[in-house]
Amino acid sequence: MTNQYCLKCGTQMTWRPLEDRQREVCPACGYVHYLHLKVAVAAQIELGGQLLLLKRADDPWKGYWNLPAGYVEVDESLEEAVIREVWEESGFKVRVLELLGDYFFDDDPRGNGILLVFRAIIVSGDLHPNHESAEVAYFTPDRLPENICGAGHRRAVDSWRRGKQGR
Repeated sequence: MTNQYCLKCGTQMTWRPLEDRQREVCPACGYVHYLHLKVAVAAQIELGGQLLLLKRADDPWKGYWNLPAGYVEVDESLEEAVIREVWEESGFKVRVLELLGDYFFDDDPRGNGILLVFRAIIVSGDLHPNHESAEVAYFTPDRLPENICGAGHRRAVDSWRRGKQGR
């Protein structure tokens, strides 16, 4: 991944060792471009002991299942992002209850990141998935789909399943 041109002065960036890593550095002004992980949020929503999952309609991961989730926008809190993503993808308004876990992922073609999973409950709304969701369904721990998208979602869903089976 490369920035190509300096964000401060417009000079073409070059790679050089810095702080025990190869980093993009501007040879003119010294600006260093640091790559950062993407921050994503997801909602774990249960109904009658079943977990809400969405089947993706678009790439990446088209045809795979995931928790209602998405990237956090620069001007919103984590809770606001969870509420917005669930609303956009399912039509449900939710209340965010607690952070359940954090999961690193490095298999998304849009970039590496951290998925923060929150327990949420539905407070209103009617199910109406958007263009990103081909299907929405609830799954019991013993009937989860095989094709869960991305390492973060797989680990989060597996953690939920293990917790349910341990009861």
